[in-house]
Amino acid sequence: MHWEKLGKIFDPSQHNLPNDCKLFAQSPQVLLLDDRIRIYFSTRQADTPTTYLSHIAYVDFTNDFSKVLEVSKKTVLPLGKLGTFDEHGIFPMNVLRFQDRVLGFTSGISRRSSVSVETSIGLVESFDNGESFQRNSDGPILTSSLHEPFMVGDPFVQAYEGKLHMWYINGVRWKPKTAQEPAARVYKIAHATSLDAIHWQNDNRQIISDVLNADECQALPTVIKIKQRYYMYFCYREASDFRTNKNRAYRIGCAYSDDLTHWTRDDAQAGITVSDQGWDSEMQCYPHVFQKDDVIYLLYNGNAFGRDGFGLAKLVG
Repeated sequence: MHWEKLGKIFDPSQHNLPNDCKLFAQSPQVLLLDDRIRIYFSTRQADTPTTYLSHIAYVDFTNDFSKVLEVSKKTVLPLGKLGTFDEHGIFPMNVLRFQDRVLGFTSGISRRSSVSVETSIGLVESFDNGESFQRNSDGPILTSSLHEPFMVGDPFVQAYEGKLHMWYINGVRWKPKTAQEPAARVYKIAHATSLDAIHWQNDNRQIISDVLNADECQALPTVIKIKQRYYMYFCYREASDFRTNKNRAYRIGCAYSDDLTHWTRDDAQAGITVSDQGWDSEMQCYPHVFQKDDVIYLLYNGNAFGRDGFGLAKLVG
């Protein structure tokens, strides 16, 4: 695998986004339309001097990415009601065309007192070709449970072999806070299947091996089929000291599978790494792979977790 970097293509500070959001365009994810490419992302609205609410917005590009056509002018999906799993934010949202429907799988955020957040996965649907979405329910379709007692989130869903496959993350533990850092979450990539997008059967196991250590954090899986093999891209980092130490920050990893069940990790095949300087020189995170006509693209965030936008690469070998 080798990706040609096409540079940063969207900066949220250069556009007027709904909900007074000015920074962050995290976890870019695609919905292909007839005359344009729509990219959803999570952006942030300050609600106190130290906390944010995460909102979903989108930007429309021409099919060759040469021009921004428009950005969302209204709220794509309102935050959840008081006390619900997505009351304090949605990050990310994966969008899928399935049986003539436009579905969104959300990662809802709710704040906690002993640790920073709890996350769960929700289902939403669009009836206006992706301009806005409505909830299936105020409750999640996948949440903490007997075998996954901590946070679940970062859903990515595709239809293969007559069923829906979801790759997501689940928390395996929280590391207690220290004098230097707050409590740190450790999470791994997991898998579930469904026939109706509502009821899911979990594998209840970690499917991607660690390369750093047992506290490695794995996030944002995205899967694409190339010829007869499935490839997963994701990001991974150390559990602590990752915000300002670029050597412990997110990098993009890769794994492959021939059966959607057994995955072999091979980060050497990722084919992309941080630049020597510039917007993605300290970290690369939140990848999303997709195919448009005969070209396979990779969207991803760079430094500061996508504070200043996202970039694009195309597969060239």
